[in-house]
Amino acid sequence: QVQLVESGGGLVQAGGSPRLSCTASGRILSINSMGWYRQAPGKQRELVATITRGGSTNYADSVKGRFTISRDNAKNTVYLQMNSLKPEDTAVYYCNADIRGVFSLRDVNYWGQGTQVIVSS
Repeated sequence: QVQLVESGGGLVQAGGSPRLSCTASGRILSINSMGWYRQAPGKQRELVATITRGGSTNYADSVKGRFTISRDNAKNTVYLQMNSLKPEDTAVYYCNADIRGVFSLRDVNYWGQGTQVIVSS
């Protein structure tokens, strides 16, 4: 069974710089695109950033220049470095990945359980 487990959330002061991590585990053959999404109270889940296996990145306009996504393919891990946090960044942050399992013929999209980030002003 493939799992994504996030860590690194919590209560942060505005202007802070926490880093989120997400590690995939299980019988994994390969991981293609990985990304972070977030959902604020009363709002729809939205894309924050994605990164391909080769390292190409894509960011939401709201986080460009403040957040950096990266990955360590050897560790099946994706990171989100968040800088200059604002109260409006408060949300549950979810890890997402397209993973090919050992016995799979195609990629399957997986979600982590989410990690809460609360930014206090």
